[in-house]
Amino acid sequence: MMVDRPMPAFELQPISDEIPNLSPDKLRGRVTLVNVFGSWCVSCVAEHPILMDISRAGIVEVHGVDWRDTPRDGSAWLARYGNPYSSAGLDADSRLAIDLGVTGAPETFLVDANGRIRYKQIGPITPEIWDDTLLPMIRLLEQEAT
Repeated sequence: MMVDRPMPAFELQPISDEIPNLSPDKLRGRVTLVNVFGSWCVSCVAEHPILMDISRAGIVEVHGVDWRDTPRDGSAWLARYGNPYSSAGLDADSRLAIDLGVTGAPETFLVDANGRIRYKQIGPITPEIWDDTLLPMIRLLEQEAT
């Protein structure tokens, strides 16, 4: 499990020209969420409205890793359901997913301002998980960073 370890180095393919590509420098200096999703993932569709709400609230940046997908399918999926991600990249070869220990989608990683993974959510984020677990941890990590 990757909790309390640095986010691994990675290089992802862009999903499209319209979506900023996720790179390690986008995860430094602030608390962020990294969400692993795929256009083929049924649970990702169920989770997606919550990610849209989190993104709209502006409490934390959400970044996406489109896993085992194609750029066309990933960008079409985001066009259909909305794009909650500040940046997103394609992990078609599963290199980052393997380094993160991903076993299925969705999985979400809470990354602190120093680039360390502080929490791993296996499965969809629910309103209860957001309110009771992720949001309090984000607030605590933001206090630690100041």
